Amino acid sequence: MTVATVRRDDARAPGVSDGTVCDDAPPVLDVVIPVYNEERVLERSVRRLRAHLDADLPWASVVTVVDNGSTDATSAVADRLAASLPGVRVRHLVEKGRGLSLRTAWGTSDAQIVAYMDVDLSTALSALLPLVAPLVSGHSDVAIGSRLARGARVVRGPKRELISRAYNLILRTVLGNGFTDAQCGFKAVRADVVRRLLPDVADNEWFFDTELLVLAERSTLRIHEVPVDWVDDPDSRVDIAQTARDDLRGVLRLWRDPRHTAARGRDAVGTSTEGPSFDARFVRVGAASTLAYLVLFCALRPVLGAFGANALALAGTTVANIAAHRRSTLSCGGPVGKRRLVVAGTCAYVSSVGIASLGLLALAAAGHDPDRAGTLLVCAVLVAASGLAVLVRFVALHAWMFHGSREAAADAGARLSRIPVVPATGSGPLPSEELAPVREENP
Repeated sequence: MTVATVRRDDARAPGVSDGTVCDDAPPVLDVVIPVYNEERVLERSVRRLRAHLDADLPWASVVTVVDNGSTDATSAVADRLAASLPGVRVRHLVEKGRGLSLRTAWGTSDAQIVAYMDVDLSTALSALLPLVAPLVSGHSDVAIGSRLARGARVVRGPKRELISRAYNLILRTVLGNGFTDAQCGFKAVRADVVRRLLPDVADNEWFFDTELLVLAERSTLRIHEVPVDWVDDPDSRVDIAQTARDDLRGVLRLWRDPRHTAARGRDAVGTSTEGPSFDARFVRVGAASTLAYLVLFCALRPVLGAFGANALALAGTTVANIAAHRRSTLSCGGPVGKRRLVVAGTCAYVSSVGIASLGLLALAAAGHDPDRAGTLLVCAVLVAASGLAVLVRFVALHAWMFHGSREAAADAGARLSRIPVVPATGSGPLPSEELAPVREENP
């Protein structure tokens, strides 16, 4: 369980009660369940959740089902539940979008704390009280369930595990966030906090809660993480390939948006003066880009074949890789730095495609069709090829790009050596005319 250290001005969420409930008082907790074509599981899940809220939570609560224009009997089931089961209400939307559901329900809720969970109840309901309690007490502003935090117990296939870890590693590398699991469908937020954040959240699909969390963290809000027990739903209707593409576009949008750019300390030559060393930052970016490449390759191989998927996946991740290096490993401002990055990116792409293609050809020579071979076997070959490509990029960047930084450092040192040194006399500030040469010499 981790908590980000942030500024807090109050000790309790405004208006949150201590558990004493009046019949005409608004609910303390509103649990939102977004649904689309879930007629088979909706009634069972809502009744189970409602029973848990009544038995195990000491606060007044309501369950809000948000129907995203379902084409089956989901709407009728939701209406029947709202009419027959106390503490259940329903909202009907014409447009689809998980983010749109949460934006609509959270933005208009009369509860003091708003939450959401997936309709399949993949997350054990025993985590709901630990999720909400820090918000009720005023300890935290946002609470999230985490499948990657220490103490979590997760049951899911290797493909979903790889995608989840790759996505969260990309987030931490590119955006520098501190939370561990952006996509777990188990979150709660103080209503007054979410109403301040919603206008700045642009996404209405699956990237919605990631963007909300990034905004919250960069607004110095306190985020509380709860390790959860989570079992994958084999009947999930999420389009993994489309969601992965949308999420990567969202990450790039946040990275490019100056409102979401965290300030980093830079020295005179542009290399970071805070955080890990050059080598450590390079390895972190390389690992994130390799995982992103594998995810995209697996998503594209059934459509484009192994070689086409390899070329397209590397095109996307190479751009992101170089951009991440420019941000976290080197600072290459100005037209010269941009030209260097373009050339380095082109060389990195060509070398990566060549090395990965040789790996796929070697796989074919060994009697395994790269288009049909098992995913783990192909990924193992590509990981080996990517490791070699990362080594090539490291040598190139260290020997060429970083060489430019050393030259800048030497130039900066020479300019600094020409600044006259005035001994401290303790007689007060220097007159402005004595400071003028320093300003001119070291602009």
